[in-house]
Amino acid sequence: MNYFVTGATGFIGKRLVAKLLARPEATVYFLTRAIEMPRLAELYAYWQTNEARVIPIVGDLTQAQLGVSQADLGRLNGRIDHFFHLAAIYDLKASAADQQQANVEGTRNTVRLAEAIGSRHFHLVSSIAAAGLFEGLFREDMFEEAENLDNPYFRTKHDSEAIVRKECSLPWRVFRPAIVVGDSRTGEMDKVDGPYYFFKLIQKMRKLFPAWMPTIGIEGGRINVVPVDFVVAAMDHIAHLDGEDGHCFHLTDPTPMRVGDLLNTFARAAHAPEMAMRINAALLGFIPRSVRKAMFALTPVRRIRSAVMKDLGLPDDILEFINYPTRFDCRETQRALRGSGIAVPPLDTYAWRLWDYWERHLDPDLFIDRTLRGQIEGKLVLVTGGSSGIGKATVRKMAEAGAIAVTIARDAQALEETRREFEADGLKLITYAVDVANPEQCAAFVEEISRLYGGVDILVNNAGRSIRRGIESSFDRFHDFERTMEVNYFGALRLTMGFLPGMIAKRKGHVINISSIGVLTNAPRFSAYVASKAAMDAWARCAASEFADRGIEFTTINMPLVKTPMIAPTKLYDQVPTLSPDDAAEMIVEAIIHKPVRIATRLGIFGALLHSLTPKVAQIVMNTSFRMFPDSSAASHASAESKQQTADQIAFSQIMRGIHF
Repeated sequence: MNYFVTGATGFIGKRLVAKLLARPEATVYFLTRAIEMPRLAELYAYWQTNEARVIPIVGDLTQAQLGVSQADLGRLNGRIDHFFHLAAIYDLKASAADQQQANVEGTRNTVRLAEAIGSRHFHLVSSIAAAGLFEGLFREDMFEEAENLDNPYFRTKHDSEAIVRKECSLPWRVFRPAIVVGDSRTGEMDKVDGPYYFFKLIQKMRKLFPAWMPTIGIEGGRINVVPVDFVVAAMDHIAHLDGEDGHCFHLTDPTPMRVGDLLNTFARAAHAPEMAMRINAALLGFIPRSVRKAMFALTPVRRIRSAVMKDLGLPDDILEFINYPTRFDCRETQRALRGSGIAVPPLDTYAWRLWDYWERHLDPDLFIDRTLRGQIEGKLVLVTGGSSGIGKATVRKMAEAGAIAVTIARDAQALEETRREFEADGLKLITYAVDVANPEQCAAFVEEISRLYGGVDILVNNAGRSIRRGIESSFDRFHDFERTMEVNYFGALRLTMGFLPGMIAKRKGHVINISSIGVLTNAPRFSAYVASKAAMDAWARCAASEFADRGIEFTTINMPLVKTPMIAPTKLYDQVPTLSPDDAAEMIVEAIIHKPVRIATRLGIFGALLHSLTPKVAQIVMNTSFRMFPDSSAASHASAESKQQTADQIAFSQIMRGIHF
């Protein structure tokens, strides 16, 4: 038996060819463009055959009769039993003109070719999109009833099907697959589409929250999803049945899931938190379509929507399908498949395979240079407070990755020792003795760096001062609050304000502020420190809003407790779990590579949520820690600080790992 297939190099097409080749004596002719000829070797390897059974026909979907040569027309004439037309644009992001050319005119050109060579059967692979946004149940014998075809993809799939129904003189069959996802046996998929658009959001939720934490999500219409292996098997089986010409077959799931259930199924597969409470998108249905269009046409609304969708990795039109109104009857398909053993497998039996394949092969982050060197090589990175602790570990990573590494600190001798240490390891470090609390020194430093290097590309405001002292012990120490604010807020602000004009001129730059988990948890005994860090956090949020369209990024890292010289005076911290400076530096590396708005531990995020949702409970928890752990000897004027922790202290510090006590 002889076949002709367009779109044979595509995701569904190449699997259909493999299925057809499993039939004895099958020979497959397939359309290919001249520029695709070099990659045919890969396809033959996939099909485990050669040109003797799978024969390329050079042509072009946009040409009359697909641009097939007279010689090939002669070869094909009277030889084709089944002509499968799969070639089309399946992409919500494609332009309307491109979709019209490929989906509509391409189908017309294909029909003319099939007629010219006298094919015995013509099979169109259409889509459930041909129904538009039909309100209610769309049967397999319905076509003209389609409605709300404003979307270019919906319109072109409907119009291409109309060409086959009204213009094709050959016996025809139409297949309307649902949203096609990867293979249920292997998870293999070729691109991000359909529910895959939400995978990045699920991945972000997994990173932010533990799997057991309930979240708020969205509910909508029923989304019909089928795996590619079902689609191929069903098409192959139905195409070879007798007496089915002139019929349409919905290759759909007879029991589709609602949006919320679908997303939760993938959340479970990803070990991400599930949506315990859902907001139904149907609530927006009472707003007339014309009003919604007018609202989204407003510049502020359009910009906000575009930014949010871009951040989530979603196409602009995806929201139209959340409240999907159409259900698809597939009784004719089920009748045709009866006894074949071909059926749609339950999504929860293979969702984990789809997720695993996406995360290993299709995650957009895999195709971006996410190495530190790729982000900073040749760029000037300034890390304040680089003579010890977090700053020293961070600036070392910058130097190792090929950046122009610059650091400042108050202690000139410690800076020189650090520079020599780097030099001994073959690394170059540029150092300046600068006290960020001194306005004159900061101004001179900014002027020097701007003159010599044209400013900085990445500024890491790491230098800081911490004071662990209860408020009752601070009534006569107002200067504690002043000097902490002078370094942590005003010092960081002086440098940031100094280098921002250069970033604005270049329309690029990144400011990273090392804040504290205490800002999220409102740690007692750290009122001076937390207040100064919170001030810089608030300023950065304001600045980020002002410079969002200038190419300047701001990242706040709510750092947990780190083992540095700054916490050395508090002997209690010798016995509680802390991060190493290198661990902290890795968080800064993550900020440079991914440029998030905020980086925080799950405990920090939980603390912030607790303070927002149940502030009284949060106060009790933090007051418990306040009373459980004593002041340092310096803060309480005691002769010595207890070195032996109680069982309660050990348990609490383990549960609240990284919190400042």
